[in-house]
Amino acid sequence: MLDSLTYDQCVAQGVGPLVFPQRLAEGNCSPHENQQMKSVCLCTIQQQVQIRHVFEQAYAALEKAGIRAIVLKGVGLAALYDDPSQRVWSDIDLFVGKNQYHPACAVMRETFPKALKFDEELDHYKHYNLIADGVSIEVHRVSVGLVHPHDIRRYEPFETYGMANACEMKYQDVSFLVPEPTFNAFFVFLHAWEHMLSMGANARQLYDLTVLLHRYKGQMDQPRLKHYLQALCLMDVWQLFMAILVQHLELPQDEAPFYTPKVESRAERLWQDLLAQRLVAPKANEPTPATNRFVRKWHTMRERMANADRINTYSPAYARHMRAAIMLSGMKRLFAKDRHWE
Repeated sequence: MLDSLTYDQCVAQGVGPLVFPQRLAEGNCSPHENQQMKSVCLCTIQQQVQIRHVFEQAYAALEKAGIRAIVLKGVGLAALYDDPSQRVWSDIDLFVGKNQYHPACAVMRETFPKALKFDEELDHYKHYNLIADGVSIEVHRVSVGLVHPHDIRRYEPFETYGMANACEMKYQDVSFLVPEPTFNAFFVFLHAWEHMLSMGANARQLYDLTVLLHRYKGQMDQPRLKHYLQALCLMDVWQLFMAILVQHLELPQDEAPFYTPKVESRAERLWQDLLAQRLVAPKANEPTPATNRFVRKWHTMRERMANADRINTYSPAYARHMRAAIMLSGMKRLFAKDRHWE
């Protein structure tokens, strides 16, 4: 239950605006705590106003240019909440696909000429990033950055179907497209898992999945979802997530596809480590920058193998998949003629 989290945990886990209104209504906190909670809620609303303004400009510009953009996460998930102001936004993610990627990047530069440019507009990047009026905009050519070559090939048709069958959603008076519900659930889950594998995730990302599954109950294509999960060796990890959503985020069992109590002990370990912010991937110590290409690749592989060992604690099945992915991807990049991998 989120209401058992401390103030600091709520802020760190991105669920302050979701939890604090109820605490303020109960009136059991000190004046100082009340002021802190009100400040967090107010800042969230102010941030949403700013992001929404930039979002409307960006989406309208792409529409005018004839570019079909699909909203990932952000406002597309906030619109599913009973109170969208309780969902923290941090940036704008717009999927345009590979064919419209370069035109879309050009439209963003024209729309926000004073924006700060971050990423280079390259065909092997997941997205192009710029900062417009203090808001990060990511123009996606692909929705996720997978490592395993087989995973990339298997994921592509899933993404194609999910985007081709995008649904219209409305937030206040703004209409936009979001991915098809079953693929969207898979994508939101996969994005959260990607964060756990690298920079660490937070409870808000899991709550997003809770809200999405609840809102789309009865609309999930479970055979297709099962195919997605099994194709990328993610069924065990999905079941860990479902156990957390049922045990801690109040998702009914009948709305949690493939839920099983058999993974509850591992799921509890994952949840506690998430709350304690112990999910950041370890970094190997490299005393001096390596100039030799093979040495650099060795250090990278060592870091990733250490990460696989960490994940083994939660999901031995996925850790095995990770190790195979690291070896295959490492060999491919090591001997690739195109050195953009470096």
